[in-house]
Amino acid sequence: MILIRRYVEYDAMETWGIFFNAVRNINSRDYSEQQVKAWAPESFDFALWQKKMDSINPFIAEINGVVVGYSDLQSDGFIDHFFCHYEYQGMGVGKALMTHILNCGSKKNIHRYYSEVSITAKPFYEHFGFKVVKAQNVEIRGQTLTNYIMEKIS
Repeated sequence: MILIRRYVEYDAMETWGIFFNAVRNINSRDYSEQQVKAWAPESFDFALWQKKMDSINPFIAEINGVVVGYSDLQSDGFIDHFFCHYEYQGMGVGKALMTHILNCGSKKNIHRYYSEVSITAKPFYEHFGFKVVKAQNVEIRGQTLTNYIMEKIS
């Protein structure tokens, strides 16, 4: 069973590991080695990561006490982060998180959800009714990566 709970400060290290390993192991199917190394660098200021996680206040997905994913929903419908543990792909973690996000958004009267979505995550978002608004190239630590602004209107 997948439990979705609120983020607490000590989850920051787990979320970094999920982010880092998802980018390095999953997104590497659609991005070059240089791109994934720029996106998820070996050395990173953890204080900055902690501050980011504290600011977006994500939902945490757990299976048997193991943190297996995280995502957030901002008050304007923006989903800033959405990552699932690379060893738990295909187990319903992403579905549980997205369902939770859409349910929370509905309760908060959010009618437009949007996110900047990787090439890898695009089919997942499309499965949940998101449409591409536009493709874009973003620069991260000297590398240019393609992603998509996607939205869902409910």
